[in-house]
Amino acid sequence: MVTQEQRRRQLAREKFLRQQQRRTSARRKARMRNAAIASVLGVILIGSVALYTTGVVLGDDDDKTNASAEVTPSASATDKAPDPCDKPAEGKVKTQTWKKEPAMTVDESAKYSMKLETTCGDIDIALKAKAAPHTVNSFDFLAGKGYFDHTKCHRLTAQGIYVLQCGDPQGTGAGGPGYTIPDENLKDKSLKGNVYPAGTVAMANQYNPQAQQGRDTGGSQFFLVYQDSQLPPDYTPFGTVSDAGMKVLKKIAAAGAQAPDPTTGNTAPNATVVIDKATVTKS
Repeated sequence: MVTQEQRRRQLAREKFLRQQQRRTSARRKARMRNAAIASVLGVILIGSVALYTTGVVLGDDDDKTNASAEVTPSASATDKAPDPCDKPAEGKVKTQTWKKEPAMTVDESAKYSMKLETTCGDIDIALKAKAAPHTVNSFDFLAGKGYFDHTKCHRLTAQGIYVLQCGDPQGTGAGGPGYTIPDENLKDKSLKGNVYPAGTVAMANQYNPQAQQGRDTGGSQFFLVYQDSQLPPDYTPFGTVSDAGMKVLKKIAAAGAQAPDPTTGNTAPNATVVIDKATVTKS
């Protein structure tokens, strides 16, 4: 016959077993939940590595080939410094596009330069008309149309590679002039050891080195290298920033970059970098 004390101990033992089962079940559910979270984070991390390796390919608004997709990796936000730049000049961004590359009018034997009058200071660029005639011809055409005026430089990378990216009237990294230009000057002597040296100005494009697809997809977006950057020679180098222009780039870089935009993935500069006016001059 079971005594009252034995019954009490039995009930206590059963209660303890139920508690242990609930705890075991809770731990199992927590492990499953954590595994799911880790899986999602793994996908995000892999995606980030893929973006770093191949660049981001974005389509334009009319579903045509976007010749000016981003080539630079996303970067984590850096410490924000005071904005060193002035307010943009009054004016509106032009949205005109063209169906084909402009006719070649550039004189390959002449010297060309481009001045970017930005809110952060003037950036003078010596252009390589002989080595990259299609690219320089396109910039001469677009600058003459006021295409770059009042546009934001939409991306600053401060991790892995060190560039400021500009040339998109949309300010998202998805815009372009409607036509494409060929890759040029990919064997430039300055590109040693897969490094684009500080001061290089090069074209953004859609090239995917893994798939070996996306050649000749340059548009209007370009990037200015403010610190030596490890990159394969897949992006047309067509200019060199002056010493004074490099000081402006360094000032922009010192202000840091914002956290990645959840829609575009761009890390916009903290500085207010707007091209008030772009001019190409022949001499």
